[in-house]
Amino acid sequence: MRIFTRTEGSICGAILSCRPSPSSAPAPSVLGLGARDGYGDPVRGIFLAADRRTFTARPQKNHVSSAPSSARNISSTVAIRECQPSSSRFPGPNFFFSHKLYSTASATVDATLLPREIRSKHELLEIVDQYDDTSVEEHLEFLRDPYLRRYALADGPNLVVSDREDDVNLESVHRSQRVEPEEAETIRQLRRAVLLKLRRPATIDLDDVYDIFQSLPEPRASRLSARLRHQLLAVLGMVERKDSKSMLRYFSVLTDVKNSGFPLTRIEWNIALSFASQYVRRSTEVELESALHLWRDMEQVAGVKGSAVTFNILFDVASKAGKLSLAEMIYEEMTTRGFAFNRYHHVSLIHYFGLKQDSGGVRAAYKQMVESGELIDSIVLNCVISGLLASGEEVSAERVYEKMKESARGNSVLPDRNYTMQKNITKVLMMFAKVGKKHTDLRPNFQQAALMSPDLQTYRLLIQHYGPKLGNLPKVAQFLDEMKLYNVPLHGAVFLSLFKSFGKHGGPGSDWSAQRLGSVWDAFLDALDDKADGLYISTWMAMAILKAFAQYSSQNQVLDIYGQLSARWDLDPSNSQFMVDFLSRLLQQGFHTRT
Repeated sequence: MRIFTRTEGSICGAILSCRPSPSSAPAPSVLGLGARDGYGDPVRGIFLAADRRTFTARPQKNHVSSAPSSARNISSTVAIRECQPSSSRFPGPNFFFSHKLYSTASATVDATLLPREIRSKHELLEIVDQYDDTSVEEHLEFLRDPYLRRYALADGPNLVVSDREDDVNLESVHRSQRVEPEEAETIRQLRRAVLLKLRRPATIDLDDVYDIFQSLPEPRASRLSARLRHQLLAVLGMVERKDSKSMLRYFSVLTDVKNSGFPLTRIEWNIALSFASQYVRRSTEVELESALHLWRDMEQVAGVKGSAVTFNILFDVASKAGKLSLAEMIYEEMTTRGFAFNRYHHVSLIHYFGLKQDSGGVRAAYKQMVESGELIDSIVLNCVISGLLASGEEVSAERVYEKMKESARGNSVLPDRNYTMQKNITKVLMMFAKVGKKHTDLRPNFQQAALMSPDLQTYRLLIQHYGPKLGNLPKVAQFLDEMKLYNVPLHGAVFLSLFKSFGKHGGPGSDWSAQRLGSVWDAFLDALDDKADGLYISTWMAMAILKAFAQYSSQNQVLDIYGQLSARWDLDPSNSQFMVDFLSRLLQQGFHTRT
């Protein structure tokens, strides 16, 4: 995308562009960006050996494999006769899938390849093809006023932070009551649990910590020391995936602390903003409004001014909620307050242009990040791939993916990047970027330490786009094979993506055939019974499976599938009743006869 001039953006310019140019070279045409549907939930899936067996009821396994679930994957190979190369890796015309999970030890990359080279800024910029000679500010201005008529900006909102003395210097309530022996023992148990969670997060559950806190008599927060109170809030914010339960748990303690008269730190306010905006998979206006109310309380009531992290959270939730004009206002307010861009802001800006389906803006934001001295890793490149796919530029997105694969060839074994590991890696990269900006000669070595190889999120984006969205079976099969090659572990999101693909693109005569669906179903049951990481039956998973089988099977066969699902899921009564109602509606629609 390039920024248009006033003539090119007007009706007169559109007419003039259709006339032949007086010069020998014709004027270039103006191409619009192809709009795409929004993303669904990112998912992962596995293809298994296509067989001719019928969809009969399968008893639930009682034996659970003793192999570690974090080291499992599934081997997959697809043979599509039209797409088969001369030196074919695909052995036949069918879609093959082994029924055994593969070990991470057997999926390592060849260690004899050349070591990784140090990448300069020029090489990092070459990862993304063609850059327009435009800046991020020019793209933002174009999105605000596409015809460049220089409309006057709206007056406001003019944010004013309260400076009243009783707002800034909130009084704290000091503990003065005598502590009973039982209460003192409960506080000691809470202190031990909090310290254990801080030192060894996997050894104790947050529900146990919260239950100990709830056993204290009210007001609970006033019975804790300041150090223990802040440690408790920090522990309750240590969740890998925010949901309604963890959000309510954190705000319950936070409300107790506020009602007791104790002030909150800036970090605790930011954690509250993060919970309010990210406890659901897709942020909406409701979450955005909650975050803005918290921000107002933070600055105007508590007198705590927002930091760069605060504005990054607000910018992120405004973008995801579709309020892109508000996101621009937050961006401008952050710039007005003089906050320097860090890694989080650059990635959020790339994601913002992806939501706007502005591929030129995605490239400009990525270029700005590279030139600012920030380190590039898989998270940044995944965000670039997401923006390019949303803009309809699959070729450019695959080019970035190929560059990521090239960077992985120098590693004999790729490390498992779980939540804790990725969080620590991000902190290290931000520290390296800060040092590299002061000592530029050290930056190439820091960039070499950053991993740019494909990870779980890379394949979730690609499979989600080429599977449910485009129905491109050869591409999906290719990505599944390469997941095994690069040691990406098995995850339930891939199954969800595949079942959605069968439900949307399956049917008589389709490449997404009934035999391949049977193979995926067998693999799903094997992985589920073996307790694979990240795999469970949710209402979304169950609906996707039933819709997929409704394309081929009879009502009795769908009822058999439902019975196998209900024997394995762990749903509450309300969700169980929802699935019963969904099945009733599905049975009334009729089915294709399976051949």
